[in-house]
Amino acid sequence: MDVISATPSLSLQLRAPHKTHKLKCLQTAQLKKHRHFFINSKETSICHLQFQCFFLFRFRVASPRSSPGELAYAHQPFDEIPVWDTFAWNNLLQTHLSNGDAYQILFTYGQMLVRGVRPDRHTFPRVITASRLSGALFFGKQVHGHALKLGLSSDHYVVTALMELYGRLECADSAKWLFEKSLHNCTRMKSAISWTLLGRLYVEEGKPRQAIDLFTQMVSSGAVDVDSVSLATVIGACSLLKSLKEGRNAHRIAKERGLESHVLVSNSLLKMYIDCGSLRDARLVFDRIPSRDAISWTEMLRGYVRKGGFNEALKLFRHMNYAGIRPDPLAISSVLPACARVAANKNGKEIHGYLVKNGIDMNRTVENALMDMYVKSGSLEYASRIFIATKNKDVVSWTVMILGNTFHGHGELAVGMSRQMEKNLGTEMDELMYMALLYACCAARLVEDGWFYFNRIRAPKIAHCTLMVAILARAGLFDEAWSFIKKRGIERHAEVLRSLLNGCRIHQNRNMGRRVIEQLCDLEPLNAENYVLLANWYAHNGKWDMVNKLRETINDMDLKPRKAYSWIEFRNKVHVFSTGDASHPRSKKIYSDLEILMKKTNEEGFSPSLDFSLHDVDEERECIPLGHSEMLAVSFGLISTQAGATIRVTKNLRVCRSCHEFLMLISRIVGREIIIKDQSCFHHFKDGSCSCQEF
Repeated sequence: MDVISATPSLSLQLRAPHKTHKLKCLQTAQLKKHRHFFINSKETSICHLQFQCFFLFRFRVASPRSSPGELAYAHQPFDEIPVWDTFAWNNLLQTHLSNGDAYQILFTYGQMLVRGVRPDRHTFPRVITASRLSGALFFGKQVHGHALKLGLSSDHYVVTALMELYGRLECADSAKWLFEKSLHNCTRMKSAISWTLLGRLYVEEGKPRQAIDLFTQMVSSGAVDVDSVSLATVIGACSLLKSLKEGRNAHRIAKERGLESHVLVSNSLLKMYIDCGSLRDARLVFDRIPSRDAISWTEMLRGYVRKGGFNEALKLFRHMNYAGIRPDPLAISSVLPACARVAANKNGKEIHGYLVKNGIDMNRTVENALMDMYVKSGSLEYASRIFIATKNKDVVSWTVMILGNTFHGHGELAVGMSRQMEKNLGTEMDELMYMALLYACCAARLVEDGWFYFNRIRAPKIAHCTLMVAILARAGLFDEAWSFIKKRGIERHAEVLRSLLNGCRIHQNRNMGRRVIEQLCDLEPLNAENYVLLANWYAHNGKWDMVNKLRETINDMDLKPRKAYSWIEFRNKVHVFSTGDASHPRSKKIYSDLEILMKKTNEEGFSPSLDFSLHDVDEERECIPLGHSEMLAVSFGLISTQAGATIRVTKNLRVCRSCHEFLMLISRIVGREIIIKDQSCFHHFKDGSCSCQEF
């Protein structure tokens, strides 16, 4: 009874549930039949009875399909055993642990103490683990006291279980105190398990520096052999800390210990180098891995996509298939962002076809990635089909489609989807969702809806305020927009002023536009685009002396205004055009066809707009409209593709007003849809109109 007296409160706490437990036992017929056979036999010895009880428990109860009632009823044979064997109790505890029933373990342990069963070194790790899983720190501390009383607190497995208990339910420093205490005990910790566990606890607690210092101490002590798990843990800490120096040091140790080629270490090194921004080192590690698994390929794919190496990612994905590695949903969702570009629309469709053809599981993550890819590559229709077919839509699914419809000029539809989402999900919207909705209201010029969603935000951030200014300015409510800016005290934020300036551009409010541009020059004196805006404003008003002074300012400050580029994909090759470009092999045909189209539009009364007063591209004002990069790319698409095919072009800057009007007419003349993605949105030119509504 010494074990019980050690903590009388524990036994008292656990006596009451024993009565309730017996009342809830199910009378399983087959189990009851076997029980009477074993218990009622007079020839059954105690040892044999213990074995039979253990056998009966393992036979009927240890199955993963065992019901809670069967587990409860399994205690009845133990109730009638006069002499207890700790071995049988430990197996009972292990079975409960395997079934994930942590609370049943705590109750069973209390029954052991009530009956005077002496726990051993196999009992305590299981009970301590159950305390951790159930969040019962106080109970775990009582069990720790039992282990101390019985002289088992220094056992390696007990210490490891206690470290994880304190590390997860209290803090990693508590686990470290226990760890350091155990090191000075006569039974020294000879394995790397406890060292690694403590390092992992520090990593999970967001303290990677402590984990790295601990690993350094472990290596310098020489008392412990470094294994693959400990290396993977410290490499993960370097990744979290984004310390390339510490990561390379861990890599060196892996080489010295002959563990560099271990797949766990190699994959950890891959992730670390990618997170630290060294794609070159990551590729070197990848090329040295003798047997790459799906994780190795996925990490490398993720690295290329993150760094913008989209073409390299697509090549690697093809090599992955040639190597016979079947991509899993994670690999697919990692490579799809590489296709989320207008020029890679074809590649995205190929990957989607590969998924369908090979029957790869398209879980919600993959479906969301597919929708995002189609939205960003200009195929909103395909994204909508996937969205409709998705059964269990989450917030990400709805957000992707709301933003997608907004980018493609369907702001009202996007706002309508938000109302449907609230009914279907019934969850509170987050900041990203509110931003998506405000952006949709901006695209559709829905001022009242914009105010409705803005007022629902508990603590609006500068991004939300910027979108609210954009909604008001786009609707032409400049006085209301300026009052809002003053009231919120956000007039010193450049993004807010640019939203206001965009409204001035749409409504040709040049006077307010000039004031906003001058404020931007004061706020961002090193931003060349601000001086380009002001120079274009002066040029439109014939003040060429001011234009020359601003050019001198740009040159004296060594500022580099952005150049306009447009590109189009044709036959797996991307063709790039700059303003006034004549370097393309088919330039003569490109320009001649544009001139023919220009004559046709002139016959219909079209004359190109020469208003660049609020345009932020310097070179386009001085170039004829036919020489603008987007016009050259569109012309190349028209002469290179079959009649009726959709033309898809991307531009790095905003499409100017003249080209926008010209492209609307061209779409009607040639009878084709022309999709141009610029820095603001997708423009779907079709039948003489554009989806952007002058966005």
